Amino acid sequence: MTGFFNSLFWRISFLFLLILLIISGIYIYISLNTAEMYFQETRQNLDIEIAAHIAAENDCFQGDSANLNVLKNVFHDVMVINPSIEVYLLDTAGRILAYYAPNQKITTEKVPLNPIKEFISDKKNDFLLGMDPKNPGKKKTFSAARVIEEKQFKGYIYVILGGQEYENASQMILGSYILRLGIRSMIIASIAAVIIGFIAIGFIVRNIRQIVQVIYDFRGGNLQARIHLKSKSELQEFADSFNDMADTIVRNFDDLKKLDKNRRELAANISHDLRTPLTIIRGYAETIQLKNNRLSSKKRNEYLETMVENIDRMLKMVHELFELSNLEASDAGPDREIFSLAELLHDIKQKNQIIADVKKIKLFLECNGQILPVYADIQMMEKVIQNLLDNAFNYTDPGGEICLSLAMTNDHNILITIRDTGIGIEEEQLPRIFDRYYRVKSESDERNGTGLGLAIVNKIIELHGFKISVKSTVNRGTIFSIIIPPQPVPEEQIR
Repeated sequence: MTGFFNSLFWRISFLFLLILLIISGIYIYISLNTAEMYFQETRQNLDIEIAAHIAAENDCFQGDSANLNVLKNVFHDVMVINPSIEVYLLDTAGRILAYYAPNQKITTEKVPLNPIKEFISDKKNDFLLGMDPKNPGKKKTFSAARVIEEKQFKGYIYVILGGQEYENASQMILGSYILRLGIRSMIIASIAAVIIGFIAIGFIVRNIRQIVQVIYDFRGGNLQARIHLKSKSELQEFADSFNDMADTIVRNFDDLKKLDKNRRELAANISHDLRTPLTIIRGYAETIQLKNNRLSSKKRNEYLETMVENIDRMLKMVHELFELSNLEASDAGPDREIFSLAELLHDIKQKNQIIADVKKIKLFLECNGQILPVYADIQMMEKVIQNLLDNAFNYTDPGGEICLSLAMTNDHNILITIRDTGIGIEEEQLPRIFDRYYRVKSESDERNGTGLGLAIVNKIIELHGFKISVKSTVNRGTIFSIIIPPQPVPEEQIR
């Protein structure tokens, strides 16, 4: 059990609170800066004509020099009425000729004229900032007007609307305002973090707890436990992945149980199949041993032939079991090469003709049209055809027919069919005939093989990526069909 402050809920909540506090700080900064700009623009709009009034109602120059006596009184009276402003008299080049700014001296002798000229020429009175002579690094709102005396342009009246006195008072108020606004923002942010944290984050954590609980249940043995979430998010993707994984594990578990069942069936089948030939071999061997001197050469040879047949039967069973195990365990794919299926089927037909003659079964080969070469493992494909032929021989009575057929389909697939007129397979048995160790039930035990031949066929077809199907009618025969789609051939195989 995680600690109180180590839980995901509280970690996310504190992180969310921190984010809200940072956002609050940014909000305070933007609010204060916006408010300051708002007040400065408002002040400029209210006092926009103050410089023009001073220039129009007072003699600012005496000849070409500043009229200091008049200006001192004028500047003093104006600043008494409005202590937040500072008044400067500039010549035509922007040099400061006179000013009245108590408690502090100016640190520059010249004011840039571009903002002043723009202010005077701007009929829309757009918001402008000019240089503060006391602090040249700062920009402040101002009012400006030309001084025209005796019909001559002699200079400018330049008025800083937010002077040092205003700034000092503003800083004091601003500090208190920031403190109050900050405290309120933190309180609001904290409350919002708690509310949103308990609602939104609690909802997320609830889903996570549900996921963890399902995982615990699955680990505890409840293989049907699945995660069901209504939200479409990353957690839903995780839930889907877990559900898919759980389904895969259950399928693998079922496959393991099926494999274990098959292994038990294999042990039972092998035990049964080996017991019969071993019993026969033992019986004949004991007979030969007990009646050695009384047996004729003909009888002795018959007993020995029977023993050899049963030994061959056991060897075939062991060989097929070993072959299927190798196919299932091997990571290597088929050793593919280009070859002619028509030639392969012709060779297989020739090899099995003797068996067909002995069993009195007619064996045919049909090859319709021009068949393209295939790219596959020739030994594996020979094993597939041979196993299917062995199966047909095993379930076809004397006088029956077996036909090998090779043709091209309209969609350029190669179709191989092995058709017999044997006893057929009941419909309910068809889905299982390719299962490992499954044998078609028949009235004669002599027909029963090892149950591995068709499993080997199915595994080889699967490794190649081909398809195999079967159709059968009881007492009429069975048709196995192999479909080989067009195969991509590496350039080095093309000659």
